Amino acid sequence: MSTPTTSGDRSEYIAPGKTKDDWAKFAKQLVPGGDADIWAEAFNTFLFGRLDSRYLKPIAKVRDKGGWEGEGFTIVSIQCALIEFLAATLAGKNYRHKNPKPPHEYNRSGELFVEFLFTTPPFDKLFSKADGEAFYSNVRCALLHEARTRDGWIIWATGITAVDCKRKIVFRDTLQGVLEDYIKDYGTTLTADVALQEAFLRKFNDLAA
Repeated sequence: MSTPTTSGDRSEYIAPGKTKDDWAKFAKQLVPGGDADIWAEAFNTFLFGRLDSRYLKPIAKVRDKGGWEGEGFTIVSIQCALIEFLAATLAGKNYRHKNPKPPHEYNRSGELFVEFLFTTPPFDKLFSKADGEAFYSNVRCALLHEARTRDGWIIWATGITAVDCKRKIVFRDTLQGVLEDYIKDYGTTLTADVALQEAFLRKFNDLAA
């Protein structure tokens, strides 16, 4: 997202009302293991602001104004994009289309996506590694590349569990609740977890590069 100016003089926003320059100034206050209140501000202003404006609010608008005519495909497509971003932020990894430099760059999302699902609470209660691989292939990739699900997977609105891998059902609204709870818990953990803070800095420094 950029300001509506000429292409040679655009300020890219990385969160609502916050440019790369704003991040560079704010980031000088961020020290791994430092002031918890500053880290809480980083989460609320930059990460949550970014997620809320680019993912959470758009999903809510599609959901609330939908007419049960297939908007679940759109919602779950956005949710899958969100899952990859959350996975990359948790790991402090950045996407590079060509010649990624490990360990903090990647160009194939499958391993990152699947590992996040089967190792990260609360998603680890929903997915084994095999389940995560099936979800990635038949839901995430099928939706983003073909605008459909594959191998019998379907999308419903609500259910007791967010994703029923045995029955191959994604309950889009329930999954949204799990995602939002994860984001909230991440924000709390970020204020005190040094490794998470270091990963956060890698991610946002790259976003603002």
